[in-house]
Amino acid sequence: MLPGTSTNATVLDSATRDRTRVLLLFSLSGRLRPPDTVLGALVDRYDYGRFTSHLMTSQDVLPVPVLDEQVAPRRLRLPHGDHGLGLASLRILVVTTPRGDATLVVDCVFAGETTAGDLAVWLASTCFDRERIELDDRPLLQTLAAQLGGRPPALGQNVHQLVFPGGRLQRELLSADEARKAILLNEIVYRGRMPWNPATPYDASLAPHVRNHGLTLSALGRGVSVQTGWAPHVENGLVLVALGMISALSVLQRARLAAFAMMKANEQALTDSPTEIRSLISRLSAGVNELQLDLAFGVEAYVDSLLIPEMVTEAFQSSLRDALGIRDSLENSARMVERLTSVISARSATLDAELAERDDRRDRTVSGLVAAATLIALPPTLLLAFFGVNGTNVDEHRSILDVRAYGTAYALAWLPFVILVVIGWTLLRRVSTRSGSLLPAPDDAFAPVPPPRSPSGNRRP
Repeated sequence: MLPGTSTNATVLDSATRDRTRVLLLFSLSGRLRPPDTVLGALVDRYDYGRFTSHLMTSQDVLPVPVLDEQVAPRRLRLPHGDHGLGLASLRILVVTTPRGDATLVVDCVFAGETTAGDLAVWLASTCFDRERIELDDRPLLQTLAAQLGGRPPALGQNVHQLVFPGGRLQRELLSADEARKAILLNEIVYRGRMPWNPATPYDASLAPHVRNHGLTLSALGRGVSVQTGWAPHVENGLVLVALGMISALSVLQRARLAAFAMMKANEQALTDSPTEIRSLISRLSAGVNELQLDLAFGVEAYVDSLLIPEMVTEAFQSSLRDALGIRDSLENSARMVERLTSVISARSATLDAELAERDDRRDRTVSGLVAAATLIALPPTLLLAFFGVNGTNVDEHRSILDVRAYGTAYALAWLPFVILVVIGWTLLRRVSTRSGSLLPAPDDAFAPVPPPRSPSGNRRP
C-alpha cells in the first residue's frame, strides 16, 4: 500500500486517500534501449491488484523499468521553491518501451494538506520549468546519468501530470456543489492559467472532461488529470495508461519528423549514379520500415484497451486519447508513411525502367558495332582468301592494291555487301517514315442514340 492511503479489507476500486499523490510523466528524447536489468518487469514495481493478471499476459509489450530509486524528499529542488507543499515520499523511475522510447516518472506524495491553488502553482512550476528541476543541486537527469549508463537523455516535449487528491481536498471535490467543484477542477487541470468564471457560457473546449460517480471523480485535460476516490491499484492502472499515451505521443512526433526528413532527402537527392540512387532507396526503405514498426509497436500497442480490458481504465484511456488527439495523429502519420512508401516504390520503378532502357540502348549499340565489324571484315577476309590461293589469276609480282589487275575481285567481294547495306538502309527508312499512327484510330461511327420516349410510349418527333 502506498503512503497516505487507507482501504478496507474488501479491496474495492474506490478508497479514501489521506495525502495527495502526484505523478509527473516526462517524455525523454532519443532512444534508451532496455538492457538486461535486475529490476524485473513493471508489474513487479507497483501493486495493480486485480489488473495484474491482464498485465502479466502483456509483459512483452509493457515498458520496462531501467531505473527505480526511492529518493529522500529533501534532495529534490524546484525552480521556485516548493510553494509550501512539502513531500512525504519521492520515487523516481525511468521506464522504456521495447522500441526504446523512454519516460521519466516522478512519484510524489505530499506531507500535509494541499489546496487547489497551491497545487496548481506546483504543477505549473514542475511543467513549464521542468528543465530546472534539480536533484542534489544538479539538473535532475544529470544526477541520474550514472544509473542510466552514462550520457543523460534530454527532456522531451510531452508532459502529463496525474493528481490523486487526498485529505481535505479529496473530500471537498467529492462533496462540493457543481459550481465550486468546477472552480477547483478548472484551477488544477489548467494549472491556474485559466480562471473560471461561472457567469460565462459553457465552453466544452475549455472545460475539463469530468466524470462524477459519487464515490469517485475524474477530470482531465491535455496535460493534467485529476482522479479522486480511487484505490491504489486503480491509480497505478491509470498511471500505466497515461504512461502508454505519453510514450505513443512521443513516437508519433518522432515519426512525423522522420517522415519529413526522408521526404527532404528524397527531394534533395541529385545524382545520376545508379549505385547512389539504389543506396538512397535502400536507406529510405529502411527508414520507412522503422516508421511502420514505431507506429505498430510504439503507438497502436498502447492506444486501445487490450492491456487492461476493464471499464474503470477504458473510460480514462478513451478520454485521454481524445484529449491528446492520438487517434487522428496516428491516422495522418500512417497515411504519410504509406504515401512515402509509394514515392519510394515509384522512384525504384523509375530507376529500374531507366536502367532497363540504358541496358537496351547499350545492347543495341553493341549489336550494331558487332554487325558493322562483321560486315566490314567479311570483304577483306574474302580478298585475303583470294590472294592467299595459289591460283593462276594471282600474280606474285603484282601488288594486291593493283586495282587494274584485281578490280574484278574487289568488285565481286564488295558489291554484294554494298547492295545489302543500301537495301537495309532503304527498308529502315520506309519503316521509320511509314504513314499512320502506332495506335489504332478511334471509331467515329458511334451508335445513334434513340430519342427519349414520351410518357405515352410514343417517340417524340
